[in-house]
Amino acid sequence: MTSWPTAITEIAPNRVRVRGQDIAALMGSVSFGEAVHLILLGRLPTAEVGRLFEAMLVSSIDHGATPPSALAARTVASTGASLSASVAAGIMSINAHHGGAIEACARTLGQVLALAGAGSTLDEAAASVIAQAKTRGEKLAGFGHRVHTADPRTARLFELARQAGLDETRGHIAAARAIEAAFAASGKALPINVDGAIGAIAADLGVDCAIMNGLFMIARVPGLVAHVAEEKARMKPMRPITPGAAVYDGPGAAPADGGTGKAEGGTDTSEGKA
Repeated sequence: MTSWPTAITEIAPNRVRVRGQDIAALMGSVSFGEAVHLILLGRLPTAEVGRLFEAMLVSSIDHGATPPSALAARTVASTGASLSASVAAGIMSINAHHGGAIEACARTLGQVLALAGAGSTLDEAAASVIAQAKTRGEKLAGFGHRVHTADPRTARLFELARQAGLDETRGHIAAARAIEAAFAASGKALPINVDGAIGAIAADLGVDCAIMNGLFMIARVPGLVAHVAEEKARMKPMRPITPGAAVYDGPGAAPADGGTGKAEGGTDTSEGKA
């Protein structure tokens, strides 16, 4: 038998070590976010970075019944498919236009930093990247949102990033702020959304762009499980699923005559693709 190498997890009789860390010792000692940081980056984070990583996962756990992943999972569940098949359908819908904004934004921010390193100011580089995207007829992922004009998750993530010691005056976070400012100066306010915040923060933490969308997948699976479970428990099989008709009726729901209560809606002002 020809052996092949792996540096992720060591399995031996009565022992499991993830990236060199005994899994029994990790259990009850680290958060899930810290464990994800360990398995993806190969090392345990500081307490502050671990808290930030955990927050990034929590921020993307769900966004109502209308995102494509939730719709795909619910649609497949309505056919009588298994939990695994239904959740897999949701995961398979996570691509360039849904969930892919994290990686796309991080790569855009890298372009801004490269231009700034070649002699431009950060503001000039941001304006140039926006102009190039406009010329190509493309939107910049990670900015604007079809529901939120000020994404509450973004502010919280940047607050935790500061607490974790990330420098907002340099790196990918600074590049994101420069793009946001350039949009505002042009008269088209498109604030950084949660995908943009995660992309900037993850890049500054050293996460490879190629696996950044995996952060969204890891975070969204619990939400998809919940949607599948609710679809099977509350809805008739093979029903027509109309996205805009979803009305939230859980804890804290508005009275029936006090508002729409719809999970999501509004005008699409997003420059992103998620």
